[in-house]
Amino acid sequence: MDPITLGVLSLVILVALIAIRIPIGYSMIVVGGVGIMIVNGPLILMSQLKTLGWGVFSNYGLSVVPMFILMGALASRAGLSQALFRGANAWLGWMRGGTAMAAIAGCAGFGAVCGSSLATASTMGKVALPELKRYNYSGALATGSLAAGGVLGILIPPSVVLIIYAIIVEANIVTMFAAAMIPGLLAVVLFILTIAIYVWIKPEAGPRHSGVDLKEWRDATIGMIPVAVIFGLVLGGIYGGFFNPTPAAAVGAALVWIYGTIKGRLNLAALFDSLKETAGTTGMIYLILIGAELMKIFMSRIGLPQATAEWIANSGLAPFVVVAILLVALILLGCLMDSLSMILLVIPFFWPVLVEINGGLYMGAEGSGFGMSTEDLKIWFGILALIVVELGLITPPVGMNVFVISALAKDTPMSETFKGVLPFFGAELVRVTILFAFPAITLWLPQVIGAW
Repeated sequence: MDPITLGVLSLVILVALIAIRIPIGYSMIVVGGVGIMIVNGPLILMSQLKTLGWGVFSNYGLSVVPMFILMGALASRAGLSQALFRGANAWLGWMRGGTAMAAIAGCAGFGAVCGSSLATASTMGKVALPELKRYNYSGALATGSLAAGGVLGILIPPSVVLIIYAIIVEANIVTMFAAAMIPGLLAVVLFILTIAIYVWIKPEAGPRHSGVDLKEWRDATIGMIPVAVIFGLVLGGIYGGFFNPTPAAAVGAALVWIYGTIKGRLNLAALFDSLKETAGTTGMIYLILIGAELMKIFMSRIGLPQATAEWIANSGLAPFVVVAILLVALILLGCLMDSLSMILLVIPFFWPVLVEINGGLYMGAEGSGFGMSTEDLKIWFGILALIVVELGLITPPVGMNVFVISALAKDTPMSETFKGVLPFFGAELVRVTILFAFPAITLWLPQVIGAW
């Protein structure tokens, strides 16, 4: 069989396996392993497997992953979500739709110490849904805003998916964190504006409430200070050069544990559960990494990424049109698989295409395609890719955040939740358009920090 035909057929089989709900890690291991055996024989595969695990897991950059996962697991049990939502609601709750806006702000704050979209949606959903119901918010707005707010966890630093992307394209993790800040804040602003427009059109969907008295407002505001301190010490320590991301994640996890212990929410049982959750999630990620590496080896040996890059480079399409096509492909793939799997599976194919269009991998040189260096291209495309990957969390048929919130809001049909996320989906498309049209928005902060 022609190698390119074999590669395309393998991708079709992989998507089919994912579509029938076989875990992505196992699917990639099977397709990649069988593909290598077909091309090079079983002995080559056995030889490859001897050193593959060490080659993948010895990457020091991966050591940050379990630490940030532990930080998020501890934060979910330490009561940070309640403090964040209470503080945001004290500031915003008096407005029409204000409690839903507070849920968005709470999701953003919790994402800053969690780094997981599903954990953000689940934890904030448990906290905010009762309040939204108490103030008679419509089921669509209540569940839709929480499902959409959960996606903020994937982009606002620290983000596990952002770290994995940086490792794949060999970008600086600290630089990627800086690049994600402004796009992440832009999402918060657009989501809050979306709620304001929603309740302007449908006032009954988000009623006002009387707000809080001065003492309650002061206590709620003070309650948010520990989150600001943790976030500031972790990211401030990184940008200030006091430690790199792995020790920063360890410091963050320790601070969250201290906070939870002082508040009486983190006993030994909660700590054990957090460690167990961290081990399970990390194991799942590392299994997917092994599968992705096997797929990468297989596809490289049959030359599919190189052939695809050459074909697109010679197609005559404008570079920015190619990026737009790749982003649309990511949105469509988001209907079939989760965000981490998409990054691991798709970026190794897409990135060589962009490098080829940009004139080759010349570090620091101005590329002929996009008018930016390869390093800037990594940053700009990475942020765009993560934003459209977020959309998969709120689009059918997967829509993991929608499923999480629907499991919590049993009295709201899932169809209502999908209706509720549609305005936020539109807001995300606006954000993608802005960042696509003006790359300087994404690149400005990394350049400022780099110069400083």
